[in-house]
Amino acid sequence: MAIPKVAIVGRPNVGKSSIMNWQAGKFVSVVDPTAGVTRDRVEYLMHYKDRYFELVDTGGIGIVDSDDLSEDIEHQIDFALAEADLILFVVDGQQGITPLDKTVANRLRKIEVPKLLVVNKCDSPKLDPDMFQFQRLINCEMIQTSVKGNRHRAELLDLTVGMLPEADDDEATAGDTESESPELKLAIVGRRNVGKSTFINALAETDRMIVSEIAGTTRDSVDIRFELDDKSFVAIDTPGVRKKKSLANDIEFYGLVRAQKSIRRANVVMVFFDASQKISRVDKQLVDKIVESAKPCIFVVNKWDLGLEEEMTSEKWAEYLFTTFSMLRHVPVAFITAKDCRNIKQLINLSQTIYKQSRVRISTGRLNKVVAEAYKANPPRYKNNRRGKIFYSTQVATEPPTIVMKCNEPKLFDKNWKRFLMGYMREKLPFKEVPIRLYFRGKTGKDEE
Repeated sequence: MAIPKVAIVGRPNVGKSSIMNWQAGKFVSVVDPTAGVTRDRVEYLMHYKDRYFELVDTGGIGIVDSDDLSEDIEHQIDFALAEADLILFVVDGQQGITPLDKTVANRLRKIEVPKLLVVNKCDSPKLDPDMFQFQRLINCEMIQTSVKGNRHRAELLDLTVGMLPEADDDEATAGDTESESPELKLAIVGRRNVGKSTFINALAETDRMIVSEIAGTTRDSVDIRFELDDKSFVAIDTPGVRKKKSLANDIEFYGLVRAQKSIRRANVVMVFFDASQKISRVDKQLVDKIVESAKPCIFVVNKWDLGLEEEMTSEKWAEYLFTTFSMLRHVPVAFITAKDCRNIKQLINLSQTIYKQSRVRISTGRLNKVVAEAYKANPPRYKNNRRGKIFYSTQVATEPPTIVMKCNEPKLFDKNWKRFLMGYMREKLPFKEVPIRLYFRGKTGKDEE
């Protein structure tokens, strides 16, 4: 099970970033009276009452950004809402209900995720009886808080943890555990006209999708169910991605949004490249989205019968990919020709292997042994006469494998040593081809990377 995500949303200037910092117990998000300071999502790993969860701060819904970034801010909010296991809907108790609060409430009602109404800026208990007016906004549990007055911080944390999805039964068990594979969802993504729909047709063994040489035929994400070796799969065919400035109309714009959503709900993402074309800026932007989602992925070079150049071997193409995406050298590369059904079954088998890796849970004993071996083989360098020390490591989630390391001071571990540690763990643990999330947490629990 992945770490639950708690999205903090609301209109501008209701104190979302202040609540984020207050709950985290440290300065995470920028706080400023100017509306619209928060633009990107800001995430922070929380540990409270034996549960790990991620707080996600978002920009104000409905903000008109001074730098004309409103569209990008909305994309970030959509992303947070799509991934959320719990939504904290924050309102301003001093200003009362505003029209924009109603707009936010209407938007949240359509999302089938548990919600908690947080009436912030209730600095005095005398205001509490007036706060029940906010229950007209949305039918969910409510709590009054004050960051300034430090009111009900623990109560908010208790409610948050109590509303999270139940933890896996095997979280505390020793030894490697691996659940039976459920239905596997595969997102098929790539720029326009790389053969995604042809690949879907080959999987479904039918002309379920429209296949055309006209770029951009698929304008919506479509789920195709198929079976292979008595196992069920869902292939999510997505619209071809193109540069934002090239978006011709609303249909293409929403096609881009749907493609990004498909990545988020998939177990494994197949990134398609055309063997006869060079890697483009659009490809790089799409891979960035996959990295951001921490999704297992496979680089799929389609139309291999054409080839980029006669001397362009599979080894050269793989190195071309790894040079372009240097941080993703763990990603496997597959070469197929969809129109001839060449290597398609092998690609599906590879996706199953990748998915299983993402769901493995390593025992605490085995993990600490591997980390100790890595530390002994190559200790981190001294920094200001101090050396980073790791006291304890534990895996707290799967999909992706997420590991928390208790240490003396996170800042004592530089990027080179973290890169070495990640590579060592990939070699020694069954996570060779999937993303790993690694957190370093200081003694106080307040210093984290």
